[in-house]
Amino acid sequence: MKISTRLLLVSAVSALGLSACATQPGVAPPAPPVALMPAPTGAPLDASVPSQLPRIARPLHYDISVTPDAKALTFTGDAAIDLELYAPSATIVMNALDLDFADATLTGPDGKPIPLTAAIDATAQTVTFTAPAPIAPGTYRLATHYSGIINTQANGLFALDYPDKTSGADTRGLFTQFEAPDARRFVPSFDEPSYKATFSLSAIVPADDLAVSNMPVVNETPVEGGRKKVTFRISPKMSSYLLFFATGPFERLARKSESGAEVGIVSPKGSGEQARFALDSLAPLLTYYGDYFGQPYPLPKLDNVAGPGQSQFFGAMENWGAIFTFERILLDDPKITSEATRQDIYAVQAHEVAHQWFGDLVTMAWWDDLWLNEGFASWMETKASDHFHPDWQPLLGRVGGREAAMSLDAFATTHPIVQTIRTVEDSNQAFDAITYQKGEAVITMLEAYAGADKWRDGLRAYMAQHKYGNTRTDDLWNAVEAAGATGLTAIAHDFTGQPGIPLLRVGAIACAGGTTTVQVTQSEFSRDRKDSIDAEGRRWQVPVLARAGDGAVARQVITGGAGTLTLPGCGPVLINAGQAGYYRTLYSPAALAALRGRFASLAPIDQLGLLGDNFALAYAGYQPMGAALDLLAAAPEAANQKLTGDVAGRYEALYDLFDDQPAVQKQIAARGAAALAPAMRRLGFDARQGEPALDSVLRSDLIGALGAIGDATVLAEARRRFSLLDHDPAALDGALKSRWLGIVAAHAGAAEWDKLRAMAKGSKSAVERSTFYTLLGNAKDTALARRALDLALTDEPGKTTSAAIIGAVARNHAEMAVDFAQANQAAVDRLIDASARARFLAGLAASSTDPAMVAKLEAIAAPLPADVRKPYDKTIATLKERSVSRPRIKGEVSAWLKGK
Repeated sequence: MKISTRLLLVSAVSALGLSACATQPGVAPPAPPVALMPAPTGAPLDASVPSQLPRIARPLHYDISVTPDAKALTFTGDAAIDLELYAPSATIVMNALDLDFADATLTGPDGKPIPLTAAIDATAQTVTFTAPAPIAPGTYRLATHYSGIINTQANGLFALDYPDKTSGADTRGLFTQFEAPDARRFVPSFDEPSYKATFSLSAIVPADDLAVSNMPVVNETPVEGGRKKVTFRISPKMSSYLLFFATGPFERLARKSESGAEVGIVSPKGSGEQARFALDSLAPLLTYYGDYFGQPYPLPKLDNVAGPGQSQFFGAMENWGAIFTFERILLDDPKITSEATRQDIYAVQAHEVAHQWFGDLVTMAWWDDLWLNEGFASWMETKASDHFHPDWQPLLGRVGGREAAMSLDAFATTHPIVQTIRTVEDSNQAFDAITYQKGEAVITMLEAYAGADKWRDGLRAYMAQHKYGNTRTDDLWNAVEAAGATGLTAIAHDFTGQPGIPLLRVGAIACAGGTTTVQVTQSEFSRDRKDSIDAEGRRWQVPVLARAGDGAVARQVITGGAGTLTLPGCGPVLINAGQAGYYRTLYSPAALAALRGRFASLAPIDQLGLLGDNFALAYAGYQPMGAALDLLAAAPEAANQKLTGDVAGRYEALYDLFDDQPAVQKQIAARGAAALAPAMRRLGFDARQGEPALDSVLRSDLIGALGAIGDATVLAEARRRFSLLDHDPAALDGALKSRWLGIVAAHAGAAEWDKLRAMAKGSKSAVERSTFYTLLGNAKDTALARRALDLALTDEPGKTTSAAIIGAVARNHAEMAVDFAQANQAAVDRLIDASARARFLAGLAASSTDPAMVAKLEAIAAPLPADVRKPYDKTIATLKERSVSRPRIKGEVSAWLKGK
């Protein structure tokens, strides 16, 4: 799954050209009839793997048939579940949520049905099927007829409404989202990752609609009432959360991949060539990953299904053979897709395709090890992007990912990569920057320690040993160590088993005889508990890559509280050369000054890393802000595009810091505009034929930052271009459309706000409509922000857009957004995925600078259970630290500006 960070030829599925009966390599054959199934042979699962179900049964195969009523938002289902019972019991407990059961029977090898009663426990999200008498251990088929609801947010089976791309008429598609705990909303199931089984699915849908699932279609047969029954091939053995179904007025653009599997992009009718970029990217990924992991893609097809709308919880989901991705990060619409979004389309798809191996073929045994899925998919998306598109320089993005993880990991409310998950809400909370970005950063560090070949060999052995099974983190470390990476497990345990960030303090540096020695001490970096760090004494075995001047990079592991680095050559010492390490480095003033003196000659990734480290250290009070600001000022005019974009973002953040001091903002704006002017002059406001992709991204970043700090030229240009729409509705079409409109929206008056709203309402593009409505929430004007909040509670923006509007308002008006959400809690909850509800209101408060917000959040959180209040605890910790550090930071920045 890809979390929300920024935040499909018609009926072709039935014409895949694949034999409906042939068993594909690596795909499990159909389950035998119940009477032929072997008797159970022992315990179904490792008893040490957590479970919320009794450990007395496991599923073998699910045969599911559903009939959705898209208009009524309901469905009926029939499920026949082959299972093994391991202990005598009168009850079989499975997961179920929002399902009603009409009847249920249990049939054993003797063929005699046993009637069952069904009792639902909504709190536990279970159904208990009870027989008249205890049932003997053995193999059975549990059959049940049931009904359920179709949600309007992305949980279980859900509906997405959108405008038809040709006519603009209201249209509805149905999709499923099951990770982590929502397959139980679709079918009674053993809805935990360790209960793998095979799945057969059929569905009765409108005759003109396209239906998609994990596997190709076996057949389609007409059904009365203008409908058809679509039956899909049996799936491989997999976890319930990977099951997928979608149906609607879709089209499919497809091709054969070198791997032998057919790949397709399924999208709303009328998408046409918007799917081409994703399709052309998809096929090579299967070959690349199959080679890297040493396992060919095992399914006969892989679709990526585009869903209009958005989620507050995720952007894409790795259902085996049928990825789901929201359209805004899958389809390439030249009228609105920016170059940055095109690169996101690639990265998101690369992430989800990596999951087809890391997560689908081999699955974590329990949600404690979710990072085995997400950290590795994040790492592989970057690796694949660098392989196919090195000109995008995706490896530099790992610095930003590491910073995102460290922004959480620096607080006492953080958690280890391998965490404890015991409730449904725990699992929802597990999808965060620690699991994804820290996971990727630690993997990057461990690969650098092991060496690329040994690391890959270990992953190949891991895949071969555990395919179609479940694993824990140590299974991976064992495989990599066996491949020759001696000592890796101890390092990995330190970074995955305990939270926090190592801090390396650079002490005395001496060079003699062409060799440099560096004294290093280790502690922990923190934003909110510096006084307790020494008492806790948390330590890591830290793999360090460092260099002196232009000397070779040296590798060494720092253990305990101190160590000495020995580096070839002399010159300024750079710790974490190449930025593969997950730690912060605090240099002495003299050592930092030496690096600043040669900052322009450092590799871009090290320039980015040094800026990230030194701003974080200054914000946390380990060094004065002047140390970071001097480094920012040292950024060269002709810098790498990503460094210049980072510089632009830092000036924008400094500008926002002084929202109550216009005079200081004016100084920062002047310095920022001067620093960015050379790049802005070089690029201009319009794209140039054949320019590098990163120039296009940087142009957008610069325009956005300059607009945010009130640059008069950029604001005037945004308004000029916006006025062109009065005579030419296509005047802004192109890669910068959202950027220019975002600037207008932030500085809008009532007339401009109304014009943007009319554009949103009239658009035939679901992506444009959602984007424009969300931009309405960016208004800095208080009255317009209130109008945006009121609009969010109407049906006009669409049910999956309204929460994004509220979130946009919160960026400039956090207190207003929180008060609004509290006052309209029930209505706002209906606008949010169930998986994201616990964190939504706390997230609205995250940008607040009002001292009263802490007490408000503490009052809201006080009655909540521990798992639900986690997001509040994190936001409260951030706000408390901000109230202490913000005055100091502002004072130090002001002093630095005066000195300049």
